Amino acid sequence: MTNATATQSSRSSFPWLIVACGCIIAAMTFGPRSAMGFFQLPMLEDRGWDRTTFGLAMAIQNLLWGAGQPIFGAIADRFGTWRVLALSGILYAAGLCMMAVATDEIMLHIGGGVLVGLGVAAGSFGIVLAAFARRIAPEQRSMVFGIGTAAGSAGMFLFAPITQALIDTFGWSDTLVYLGIAMLAIPLLAIPLTGNASTARATQAELDQTIGAALREAFGHQSFVLLVAGFFVCGFQVAFITAHFPAYIGDLGIDARYAVIALALIGFFNIIGSLGSGFIGQRYSKPIFLALIYLARSVAITAFLILPQTPTSVIVFAIVMGLLWLSTVPPTNALVAIMFGTRYLGLLGGMVFLSHQVGSFLGVWLGGYLYDHFGTYDPVWWLGVALGIFAAIVHWPIKESPVERPILAPAE
Repeated sequence: MTNATATQSSRSSFPWLIVACGCIIAAMTFGPRSAMGFFQLPMLEDRGWDRTTFGLAMAIQNLLWGAGQPIFGAIADRFGTWRVLALSGILYAAGLCMMAVATDEIMLHIGGGVLVGLGVAAGSFGIVLAAFARRIAPEQRSMVFGIGTAAGSAGMFLFAPITQALIDTFGWSDTLVYLGIAMLAIPLLAIPLTGNASTARATQAELDQTIGAALREAFGHQSFVLLVAGFFVCGFQVAFITAHFPAYIGDLGIDARYAVIALALIGFFNIIGSLGSGFIGQRYSKPIFLALIYLARSVAITAFLILPQTPTSVIVFAIVMGLLWLSTVPPTNALVAIMFGTRYLGLLGGMVFLSHQVGSFLGVWLGGYLYDHFGTYDPVWWLGVALGIFAAIVHWPIKESPVERPILAPAE
């Protein structure tokens, strides 16, 4: 009877509304930026820019996404999640609309780069998952992180065909405006995600810790440093594919509709991969699981490059990469929570993600830069393979345990 009562109490206390709204926000913020690659060719044709110009805008977007996340994470930790998510919707909408009317490279880089990047940063996985972690018991976090990540994956799956259909019907510029208007729903959806670190399930030692002390503790911890180094690779690989895969498919002479199908498949199987990752991470070693994910990515890219590249191989590659796409996010965020608790999860998770976005910046920018110089994306593909092996190596020795903290003496 006691066990049944406890189970019923646990279910009734589960924050379903917060999780549901957070998942919708994750889908909305991840969706449009994952479809940026569809705008490249029509935009460049109309404006007369080269791929380096577009690639730099997307690289700035990814870099600002990463640089902004620890800042917005710290603000959410201190002042509450809703304020940050509301700002996300406003910045995102402004950036997409400015990108739509950009007549020179600076406007493109400010709108599509700076403003969209900051908008995504303020509404990204780190902000949403940190809000989840503050209201979820530790034994449920990995699974809920998987659900939240899967929601972002669903955004990629849904926005890929929607974006291409809108571009075909209304043109790329009007499509950006429509997507910008849609982002204004985020402040309303974020209303249930109130609260900050003071409402979290945290120990007194965590609550007494300062931001400076938290950062010194994290970067003095070997496992955290290795996690930061490994997540750089995730950003490099997925951002390059997101921004340049549609153009790469076109260069192969494969019909453009397969680029839409490929990104939609990545999004769909990303949902499965994210949910599976949350399940596996709840039961098995997260560092070893992460190492295997990165190793599998390198194998998949290698096979795609050396085997005949056909519409069928594009679809198979998309399915495999979809399963591996954001499956790194639940165990990575769960490891940060295990190591340091939830007091500064927004900040510390943001620092890990900053490394991810530095990798994204390089992946997107190098994709365009090297293509314009060599006429091929192959050097960046093979660099991604080498980095995947590096990431597998650095994740293996990470320890899945809380950082040791001195026990504070009681006040007299």
